[in-house]
Amino acid sequence: MTTVPSSVPQQSAGTSLIRSVLTSPRGAIVVTFLLLLVLVCALAPVIAPFDPLEQHLSAVRSGPSGSYWLGTDSLGRDLLSRLLHGGRGSLSGVLEAVLALLVVALPAGLLAGYLGGTFDRIMMRVAEVVMSVPVIIILLAVLSIFDHSMTSAMIAFGVLGSSGLMRVIRGAALTAREQLYVTAAELMGLSRLQVVARHVLPRCRGVIIVQASLFAAVTLGVQTGLTFLSLGPPPPAPTWGGMVADAASVFNQDAWMLVPPGVTIALTVLAFGVLGDVVRDANAEKHAAAPRPRRRRRKGAPAAPGAGEPVPEDGALLSVRDLSVTTDDEQALTLLDGVGFAIGPGETVGLVGESGSGKTMTARAVMGLLPRNCRISSGAVVFDGKPIQGLDQRAFRELRGRRIAMIAQEPMAALDPSFRIGSLVAEVVRAVDGLRGKAAQARVIELLRLVEIPEPEEAARRFPHQISGGMAQRVAIAMALAGRPELLIADEPTTALDVTVQAEILDLLRSLQQENHMAILLVTHDWGVVADVCAKVVVMYAGQVVETARAADVFETPAHPYTRALLLSSPEHAVAGERIQAIPGTVPSPRHWPTGCRFASRCEFARPACTEGVIPVERISEGRVSRCVRVNVLLGQEARR
Repeated sequence: MTTVPSSVPQQSAGTSLIRSVLTSPRGAIVVTFLLLLVLVCALAPVIAPFDPLEQHLSAVRSGPSGSYWLGTDSLGRDLLSRLLHGGRGSLSGVLEAVLALLVVALPAGLLAGYLGGTFDRIMMRVAEVVMSVPVIIILLAVLSIFDHSMTSAMIAFGVLGSSGLMRVIRGAALTAREQLYVTAAELMGLSRLQVVARHVLPRCRGVIIVQASLFAAVTLGVQTGLTFLSLGPPPPAPTWGGMVADAASVFNQDAWMLVPPGVTIALTVLAFGVLGDVVRDANAEKHAAAPRPRRRRRKGAPAAPGAGEPVPEDGALLSVRDLSVTTDDEQALTLLDGVGFAIGPGETVGLVGESGSGKTMTARAVMGLLPRNCRISSGAVVFDGKPIQGLDQRAFRELRGRRIAMIAQEPMAALDPSFRIGSLVAEVVRAVDGLRGKAAQARVIELLRLVEIPEPEEAARRFPHQISGGMAQRVAIAMALAGRPELLIADEPTTALDVTVQAEILDLLRSLQQENHMAILLVTHDWGVVADVCAKVVVMYAGQVVETARAADVFETPAHPYTRALLLSSPEHAVAGERIQAIPGTVPSPRHWPTGCRFASRCEFARPACTEGVIPVERISEGRVSRCVRVNVLLGQEARR
């Protein structure tokens, strides 16, 4: 009996980033220097040999000695003591500025990049206004109003500098939100806050640390300049800028006084800059390290068509009714045009067509995850008898990952490379079941075992780049099954896998469906997959459904020229030594959809009537329709074959 581990690893790739920084020579040096500097300055009241204001008139401007390790200034005050005490104010000022910078820029940049739309436009206009403000004038005003309070000045400096960082974070978030694993997290029912915190923020972590490090260096320089001009704490309070000012006044008599504060300031600024470079390099290496899965072409003959009668729409679990999707651009494009089909409880339906036919767009419309510039312009999506296209995001999250789940097209890309497998699955378990601690850990192992992953405890400890494409697909299926969905949408679940692994995944889906009586919408272009597992087929072309029928009928007598051409172009029908019967031309883009039948320019059965007007959907028999005016000719020819 396999025991459940005491903990499913929750360690993210953030730990590996820190390890990469610390194991590099430059990173180890600058981190050690900064930590040591912070430590000695924090302990200044304990370790400083003298009070920073204590004067030793008998040792004015003396050099380094056993009594005064770094010498004294023009009033006989110990330079080492003043340097340590002054460092407390300088470093705390840098920390205050950086914290103010992050508090403002981090949430604003992340939400602007992830949410987009009106919020993004407002944030960008605010950032532009703030960037136009003269910083030095604002700082002088703050110091005047708040009685030379360097804390107030540094907080103001951080807020004023946040607009630049916000724009950088927004750019990184815009890129991160297009990643497939972000979409996969949304499909699993995670809230926007959870998606941003768990998947968008880690992707932006590198640029945030780099920019914060550089800002810290700039802040130290600004703060030193202000105290040099006596705009900060008034003398004789110890400050690094004040020490430089004192040294400058007697530079011709004693140049040494400039060395301790000058070297300390220079090394600290340099350390912040180098730290930013080290983090940038480590972050780039981490993201480049994960290999991409190789796409392999599937070969093999289709198995016998699946059995099953088409389900009437009134008894359907999912019903897509005359669905149209358009863009919100000035020149609105119709991407889906009157799409309609139904899926019954426990039924497997194949959604078939070439790339660009609208298969994935249809699946995303069902999930309520259309691209941000697209909307449902007409029609309805009805799940379990209730329309769902008008639901808000909160209501959709109650469906996603629980009653409806989706497996994304690229299994490896759908897994966030920043987290271990166990952490990714546990995240979904917490979202859909509310489980925590050992209960969540046990459920993770149960799900990994359910999808037949060998040694699930060991697999949970691995990162996505450490597993194969087939295992990644099984992990994606496990995440989709966490909420025990009634409908599973599988978008090209076997495309990136070799033929042996494809067969295993299909067998797994079939067995899971039988065990859980789960309906499956299988988005694919592979007829072998359709023949293996599907009871019904919906064929799409150029944003329209052109044929719907039982899988057995489609393979025996296709009722649309496009379906027939797809079957003939399948590699399984190729004859040795002869060319595959490829379909001439390409799927037209939404900008150039022709009048009438959209397949007419590629169809051998086309006649002038095919391009003269809208082609209606013709009912051939119970549960079977075709969008073709010459369907009788096609069926007659197929019957004679």
